[in-house]
Amino acid sequence: MIDNRINQINQTLRVEESFDLIYRTLTIGEKVSCIYFIDGFVKDDIMQKILDSFSSIKKEDLTDAHTFLKQNLPYVEVDMTSDMETFKTSILTGITGLVIDGFEELILIDCRSYPARSVEEPDKDKVLRGSRDGFVETIVSNAALIRRRIRDEHLTFSMMNAGTASKTDIAVCYMDNKVDKKLLEEIKKRISKIDAEALTMNQESLAECLYKGKWLNPLPKFKYSERPDTAASAILEGHIVILVDNSPSSMILPTSFFDIIEEADDYYFPPVTATYLRFTRVVITLITLFLTPLFLLFFNHPEWIPKNFEFIIIQDDINVPVFWQFLILELAIDGLKLAAVNTPNMLNTPLSIIAGILLSDSAVESGWFNNECLLYMAFAAFGTYTMQSFEFGYAIKFFRLMLLVLTQLFHLWGFSAGTIFIIVFMFANKTISKESYMKPLFPLNIKELANKFVRFQKH
Repeated sequence: MIDNRINQINQTLRVEESFDLIYRTLTIGEKVSCIYFIDGFVKDDIMQKILDSFSSIKKEDLTDAHTFLKQNLPYVEVDMTSDMETFKTSILTGITGLVIDGFEELILIDCRSYPARSVEEPDKDKVLRGSRDGFVETIVSNAALIRRRIRDEHLTFSMMNAGTASKTDIAVCYMDNKVDKKLLEEIKKRISKIDAEALTMNQESLAECLYKGKWLNPLPKFKYSERPDTAASAILEGHIVILVDNSPSSMILPTSFFDIIEEADDYYFPPVTATYLRFTRVVITLITLFLTPLFLLFFNHPEWIPKNFEFIIIQDDINVPVFWQFLILELAIDGLKLAAVNTPNMLNTPLSIIAGILLSDSAVESGWFNNECLLYMAFAAFGTYTMQSFEFGYAIKFFRLMLLVLTQLFHLWGFSAGTIFIIVFMFANKTISKESYMKPLFPLNIKELANKFVRFQKH
């Protein structure tokens, strides 16, 4: 019987063809047994101690699997299953499997150790004050970073998986006494119904499966954060946080406009400073959106420029229309971003400086661009970096491009129609929980809105 079972497992796992999938036949208490594990995941020292303990087991000790786990397996994380598919999947995730002759149940020993980098501050989610740790690619370590901050029995990590081939681990984190239970059940239901071979793009694949909205909508429905303190704060506020294995960030939902513009620094500074930072961020976001379309509008109608602001009129020769200058610069800035991402770290800074100086000076001297266009486009470019969310930054960019096109085609009517469209789009948009994207501004809740703009002192 044991030989048939071992042969079945070997054929299912194809152990003869995979060099890293190791099985070893041994004798435990005079009974033939077989142990399975993946070479890169097992903790050698722990496995050695477990194997040593097997040598002292006698035949009369092996009555049943339950007794064996309680009395003869000196390890904390052990389990058993009668389902062969569960046994196979567990081994492929790094868990050690044990088959013993005469036992109907299959034994699982979780002594795995995933390759992982050290916990360090994320490059994008930096703060001036506060903790310097960040999520890593291991879901267990990320859960521990949150658990370290919330020592409450209501904190729950519900483990699920998705992907018929990848079986990617997904942890749904929430406070059981604060979470919206209806939304929680809906999220779990959507995860369980994901029909995909693998989450090839990790969190983005999961996001697209959870929210099957129209792809033309650029506004982010999830807030991504690589900071455990931000995720812990969101959980305490009643949000749901999703951790995906192999991803060094968390997904926070539901997410509104005011959740997107919040950052960790808002809570690491005194209330007055934090409130100023929030207002500054909102103002810069608005300027980033409207600066270049407004300049294009006044350029096409210089008679509308107030007398005290006539200095903004371009005095030099214009070889390329201003509208096309802005469009080219939008593409050029994205090109510089892509180049910076793919440039080795040791060359990133010098090449960025050289590219900025050479491209700006040479572009003006050659007549392609005017200084004013470069100035306003540069402000719009670095204004996007005041926002922590890449997705929201690109949403602002797409809205700005739409305003530029409408302003060029229809002048004031185009600018007004584009502005109205953006406002209506923002207020008509819904979060994943079907609430308004502009909550608590719409529907209006003055107390909650004040908390979003003004950082009150917390005790």
